[in-house]
Amino acid sequence: MSEESVDVAVIGAGAMGAATAWQLARRGVSVEVFEQFEPGHVRGASHGASRNFNVAYDEATYLTWLREARVLWRELEDESSAALLTVTGIVTHGGSRDLESTAAAIRAGGFDADLLDAGEAHRRWPGIRFDGPVLHTPDAGRLHADASVAALLGRVEALGGRVHGRTRVEDLDVRDDDHVAFRAVDESGERRVRARRVVTTAGAWTSRVLGTTDAARALPRLRVTQEQPAHFAPRDAATVWPGFNHLPAPDARETAWFPAGIYGMFTPGEGVKAGWHAAGPETDPDRRSFTPDPALTAALVRYAREWLPGVDPDDFSEITCTYTSTPDSRFVLDRFGPVVVGAGFSGHGFKFTPVIGRILADAVVRD
Repeated sequence: MSEESVDVAVIGAGAMGAATAWQLARRGVSVEVFEQFEPGHVRGASHGASRNFNVAYDEATYLTWLREARVLWRELEDESSAALLTVTGIVTHGGSRDLESTAAAIRAGGFDADLLDAGEAHRRWPGIRFDGPVLHTPDAGRLHADASVAALLGRVEALGGRVHGRTRVEDLDVRDDDHVAFRAVDESGERRVRARRVVTTAGAWTSRVLGTTDAARALPRLRVTQEQPAHFAPRDAATVWPGFNHLPAPDARETAWFPAGIYGMFTPGEGVKAGWHAAGPETDPDRRSFTPDPALTAALVRYAREWLPGVDPDDFSEITCTYTSTPDSRFVLDRFGPVVVGAGFSGHGFKFTPVIGRILADAVVRD
């Protein structure tokens, strides 16, 4: 069997792989993307119409990345003529977090932040019931996930890159510092590929793709879970909705029953999205049921009934996705010889997508 050569192969055409390929193609690097399913598929973590562009971080590194991400999202919008980031503001409340110090960190990081009491917050956003002080970040907003991935892949192809859909990568083998071999399997058969550099952004399939390589041995444990947000029908179409985060306080009766923190946003055309953060059961991405856990569904409906007066808690539709999480929720962004890995985005990575792409592209071209 003959072997074809590529310069840089990106494995996985979700948000992070697409962003990495975009960043490489912008620099004139020859790049080919291999996606085991169709681009834009619903089996992983990058699909759907909405993600929060949440800036409520108190770590300087994350805030620096968010400032860069905001610039890069706007550049992608300009290049693709697609509307991707809508500024809606996000409100955060509940839990035991020191919101005053968080607000100070956010302001120091280059974003606006203010604190409101629960009454004032409810007057502004009557669709939400608030728990104690409320952190408002007016620069935050909503990203259109599906449109973002499509825009990134479209730009890759416009810049000369290639995207191979329904093409599974098998038997990744590092031969030397400039030679990674693998099989690319599609509906017509298989072919052998030699790449100078490989970027693995395979989400829930990362460990399988990396196999027995040094990169696989260096990874922290990646825990794959099936998560299940839902869209609830708003009671009044005129209600204004910010994105929101609600953190449970273990010593507070009203929130101690939460299985996790909750996040949400209004998704145009679908309703008010709400979901537990990283509460789902561990799963095999090739064998998951796509069936929501009934206990988590019941808890989410209870949450909507008690905390979201602006929605009908009995009128909702659920979706499922995967999280691939590290033990400390920090991202894996590293290079092992000729293999670059982006993984473990732990349910909070999407907002950083174009920056992650830049970081991984930097790793590819650093020598």
